Amino acid sequence: MSDGLFDGVLAAGPVAAQVGDRAWVQAMLDFEGALAAASAAAGVIPPEAAAAIRSCCEADDYDIAELGAQAVGIGNPAGPLVRALTARVAGGAAGYVHLGATSQDVCDTAAMLVTHRALTVLGDDLRACAARLAQLTEIHADTLLAGRSLLQQGPPITFGLTTAGWLGGLAAALDRLDDIRRHRSAVQFGGAVGTLASLGDNGIAVLSGLARHLGLAEPALPWHTERGRIAEIAGALGQTCAAVAKIARDITLLAQTEVAEVHEEGPAGTGGSSTMPHKRNPVGAVLAAGSAGQAPGLVAALLGAAAHEHQRAAGSWHAEWRPYVELLRTTGSAVHWLRVSLERLRVDPERMRANLDRTGGLVLAENVVTELVSTSDGEVGRHTAGDAVTQCCQAALAGAGPLADLLAADPVVGKYLDRQVIDSLLDPAQYLGSAHEFIERALDDWRNRS
Repeated sequence: MSDGLFDGVLAAGPVAAQVGDRAWVQAMLDFEGALAAASAAAGVIPPEAAAAIRSCCEADDYDIAELGAQAVGIGNPAGPLVRALTARVAGGAAGYVHLGATSQDVCDTAAMLVTHRALTVLGDDLRACAARLAQLTEIHADTLLAGRSLLQQGPPITFGLTTAGWLGGLAAALDRLDDIRRHRSAVQFGGAVGTLASLGDNGIAVLSGLARHLGLAEPALPWHTERGRIAEIAGALGQTCAAVAKIARDITLLAQTEVAEVHEEGPAGTGGSSTMPHKRNPVGAVLAAGSAGQAPGLVAALLGAAAHEHQRAAGSWHAEWRPYVELLRTTGSAVHWLRVSLERLRVDPERMRANLDRTGGLVLAENVVTELVSTSDGEVGRHTAGDAVTQCCQAALAGAGPLADLLAADPVVGKYLDRQVIDSLLDPAQYLGSAHEFIERALDDWRNRS
């Protein structure tokens, strides 16, 4: 599930170690150890047998490559691992290994353990990104730049409002991931067809103890073929990547040579090009976008595999394994690179203002229309006002003169608005609406979470 040549780029950050082969084997052994402990607590197996089993549940004692090679025999890696564990335990205790469980119990519970651990470190990276965005939002609450609509300049905003929007996306993703980690990462334990019949009257007691030992939620019943949890996790990881991709895309656009409102300032040698020495690529944002861009297909694959027949699926379960691991890995990489990008991000307020002023006030035309309608006490309707201001804008674009002069000379506009008022209306700092209030609301929301 790993490709070493690309791992430095596409498997970066702390999540990768939590979803690697060793992590999966350890999670499966954690299941077997916890099952033995829960079974002993319920009186199903002798305590000394449970102790013997648990003493053999260390991943480094097993040949992971050999387990993978043997998995083809029964179609999953749990069977070979159980055999290897049984052989290591030996003696009378060996007969109690894996009691009552089936291979899917082992693998699904391991998936939840791996997910729980991966989401913990993913959350740390996400919170670091959010904290950096909160800092940028406070610093640049008044830093003017052009709002963009369909990649064209629109009315002015502030860079703090932009970063507040980024912050909101990450905070929402954090909420979903935290809820899944705390409440939806559930143990799987149902035996062959979800009845735990081999444990007689002790099935529920062992299930409850298993959940407690592993620190996972206890489901109402086994979920072998009800894959809502997998779908929820996939959706939450997809949402996280969407939030990352939006931020990364904005950064790459703002860092274009022709825009140059932000750039990444990394260590020597980062952001360069093999053929263009002048390049200053926002490589952190680029790699964040590249990692996040893999998520939609992986989410779709998991949703497509969700239709599991009867009590145990023939193939649909197996189809989940690789996209599930890759989705965790690529989400971790995306968030890692976003953190790198945000830590390197440098903002150029002067360039932002220069770009905003390039239109000579055209982006404030809406403000002039609104004021004209208001000042005329209804004598000039919105359509008439809009037509008059539009004609002035078109004339300015055609080179007829500065927009302020054209507006002052217009018979409709000039009748109600003098030059001083027009200049004020074309001042971007005076047309920010509720931007500052939105910024404060976003910051308050973040502070209340953290």
